[in-house]
This record gives sequence, structure tokens and C-alpha cells, in this order.
Amino acid sequence: MIHLHFTSVIIAVILFFVAVMMQNGSKGQKITHMILRVFYILIIISGGVVFSSAMAGSMAMEYGLKLLGGLLVIGMMEMVLVRKQKSKSTGVLWALFIIFLVFTVYMGAHLPLGFLHI
Repeated sequence: MIHLHFTSVIIAVILFFVAVMMQNGSKGQKITHMILRVFYILIIISGGVVFSSAMAGSMAMEYGLKLLGGLLVIGMMEMVLVRKQKSKSTGVLWALFIIFLVFTVYMGAHLPLGFLHI
């Protein structure tokens, strides 16, 4: 399940940047945004399975923090796209997105199920 989660995250981040670079209101951007939302669901479900399997260990709090960070990353991605579509400022949301993404990737890499330990 960890491979599904990791692959979904990578594809979602790529789709996010593709959607951000597309012209506002274009049909392609709307389709990309909808596909990205499907990947949000995949990330949340696979992350929940990974989280529940890791709860038996002694690092439950660290996995909980990673779960929270992941949800915040998804929230920032969605808010950046929606505010961009409405032509509102996204500077603060971009900063929060980068902070949460770096934190979540760091936690994911260093936890026992992370890609530095497999």
C-alpha cells in the first residue's frame, strides 16, 4: 500500500503544478483539477491504510503528525487552485503549501515506512 500512496502523491503534485500553470477557466484546467481531486481521495485512503498499519508501532505520534501534514498539504493545494481561479492572491497559501510539503516529505522519508528505510 505504501507504493500506491507514494505514487499517488507524486502524480498529484505533478498534476497540481500542471493545473496551476494552465489558463484560468480553461476546460483543460477544470479537467486536470477534477483528476487531481480523484488523486486526493487515493492519497487519503492509502494514507489512512498506511497510518492504521503503523499504529501498532511505537511511533504513533510521528505518523499522526505526518497524517496532519498530508491533510494540510492537500488543503493548501486545493485552496491555491480555487483562489487562483477566482483571481485572488495566493502568496500566503503558496508559502504554507511549501512549508507543509517539506515537513510532510521529511517526515515520510524518515519514518520506518518511508522511502529512506525501504
